[in-house]
Amino acid sequence: MRVFAISDLHLALAADKPMDIFGPGWEGYMQRLRQNWNLIVTDEDLVLIPGDLSWATYLDMAGPDFHFIEELPGRKIISKGNHDYWWATHKKLNMFLERETLSSISFLQNNIFFYDNFAVAGSRGWKNPEDDGFTNDDEKIYDRELERLKLSLKHAEGFQGIIICMLHYPPFNAKGSPGEFIELMKSYGVSVCVYGHLHGKRCALAVEGEYDGIRYHLVSSDYLNFVPLFLGEW
Repeated sequence: MRVFAISDLHLALAADKPMDIFGPGWEGYMQRLRQNWNLIVTDEDLVLIPGDLSWATYLDMAGPDFHFIEELPGRKIISKGNHDYWWATHKKLNMFLERETLSSISFLQNNIFFYDNFAVAGSRGWKNPEDDGFTNDDEKIYDRELERLKLSLKHAEGFQGIIICMLHYPPFNAKGSPGEFIELMKSYGVSVCVYGHLHGKRCALAVEGEYDGIRYHLVSSDYLNFVPLFLGEW
């Protein structure tokens, strides 16, 4: 199976949130995303979307954005980003998929997805404790996200295949130093990590390529020019 990744789609069919205010690179982004996706992804492929899918505030409002994704080729696994205000409990998310007849979409939340020779785990992640402005409230969220990643990865104990990890926040701090999320991924034998959240000039802070046995990719949609990144075939 071929695996792709792209995050931070920031779809706005369900909300009045024009993205071109963030620069000319976002002009016509939904049309460009659809065109590029259709050119390279087939129904036999898997696409990972690590966060910030839709600007909708509530799940019941997010239908148009999810149907946009549903109509694109391939299976899709979606994890949470910091702007996914519509995110709900796993039960409510799956009920939403059933009600909206969204058969190609799955949600990653404290769980894992197994395929023949690879698995997909992950969590949202959070700000790095070594970065400026990290508060006590941030620490609570950070610890909770670490635990969620651990819950996801624990399902892969004893698994002999490739483990891919989806994070929304970068697992490195602003200076490129590794954090606890990386140590956790290493302890469970993760091979590939995809993350987003960074845009514009901040993409220069991204760590990509192999680091201490794990291959990292920044997959923010504007960074990729709205072309899903091919990760490999397993």
